[in-house]
Amino acid sequence: MRTRMTRLLDRLALGATVLCPLFLVHGRGLAEACIDVVAVLFLLRSAVRRDWRWTRQAWVGIAALWWLWLVLCSIPPDLIPTSSLGQGGEKSFVQALLTVRFLLFAAGLQGWVLRDVRHQRWLAWLLWASFAYIALQLLLQAVIGHNLFGMPRFHDGTLTGPYDHPRAAAPLSRLLFPTLLPACAWLIMRGRRPGGGRGRQVAVVAAAIAVLLAGLALMVLAGQRVPLLLAGLGLLVAGLILPRLRLPLLACLALVPVLVGISAVVSPRSFGHLVLLFRQQMEHFGGSPYGLILGRALEIARANPLTGRGFDGFRTGCPLPAYFHGVPPLSPAASDGGGAAFCVQHPHNHYLQALTDAGLPGLLLFCMLVLAWLLALRPGRMEGRRVVAQSAMQHAWRTGLFVAVLLQEWPVASASAFTNMPLGGWFFLILGLGLAAATPYMQRPASPIPVPPRG
Repeated sequence: MRTRMTRLLDRLALGATVLCPLFLVHGRGLAEACIDVVAVLFLLRSAVRRDWRWTRQAWVGIAALWWLWLVLCSIPPDLIPTSSLGQGGEKSFVQALLTVRFLLFAAGLQGWVLRDVRHQRWLAWLLWASFAYIALQLLLQAVIGHNLFGMPRFHDGTLTGPYDHPRAAAPLSRLLFPTLLPACAWLIMRGRRPGGGRGRQVAVVAAAIAVLLAGLALMVLAGQRVPLLLAGLGLLVAGLILPRLRLPLLACLALVPVLVGISAVVSPRSFGHLVLLFRQQMEHFGGSPYGLILGRALEIARANPLTGRGFDGFRTGCPLPAYFHGVPPLSPAASDGGGAAFCVQHPHNHYLQALTDAGLPGLLLFCMLVLAWLLALRPGRMEGRRVVAQSAMQHAWRTGLFVAVLLQEWPVASASAFTNMPLGGWFFLILGLGLAAATPYMQRPASPIPVPPRG
């Protein structure tokens, strides 16, 4: 009976996992439901099988401490009247409690759903398909003015791809590395086969550069600054980890400014968003929306250094005059002097979010969690000087997953809220896949990445 139940749970969780990429593109509410299903089923299966070994991992312990502290800081004040906890109220407390489902989703992928190498390969193919679909939608919008559903560019000139708002470039910058790096590794290793000759090696390096440049060109056309900058950082990090791909990666990094320059002719609105608006914001950063958000978040943290304001602390605290210190009047005609005119749902940075939600202890625990994830995902060094093509591709694939997680949690960048969909869903999906690939639960007979057939 127990075996039959666990098999049913296995199938349900696998089905929810493979549907997740589809719904992250169209139907983010359903994608969140898939994440919830996997998280709940993972706890249920652990209880049925009495298997809690996954809780012994370092990152799980740190994640539990961070989550528990976040929940404690979010307790509504009417439950502890003498405290200043949970200034966001009951809604923030419920959201803090539910944050654990994303952590359980990643742990469930690592220790359960993706333990089988076949399931890893299926999900890898789905990432490839998602990357190609988003890229196609962006390209159509850039060339003919609208995507497959007739939606034009966003009003500021950026491309939206399959979405109705500029959300495509951020997931594309994360998916770019676990999809294109293995393809480049495959090309490079084919060029090094015996009897290939110097000309063939040069040709495959050129082909690898062309593959990467195609992805970067789409990033430029998308017209979003932070995803493009993060993609450049990803090229640099991947080049440091993968010596066999260092030449094409660094060559592409050097050519990014050329692509941006070409966009001034091919797509002037993209160029204006990438260069002109970016320069204006950097020259007047303190008075820009990002500078004002940063100042308000630091003021909230200064007033609540130990516990923050609880989950969604920035959203609930930003409009309050108590935190208007140091902000000049933006609209004197407004009742509050315009001090809340720039307030948004979150501080556009995960580390500022951790700070305003749970104070300095929450920030420290969040930093430790990110570091634990990166240590668990590190690709490692290849053994020996000669590597077969399949091993080189697997190394490139794992590097791509590591880079994707690093870019998502890079501290000096504007970002959506930590668990905000769809980008948060892409992140935890890639994180769980990367953790599964790095965990030696079983001997893997083949590379868990989709590879072209041998010629």
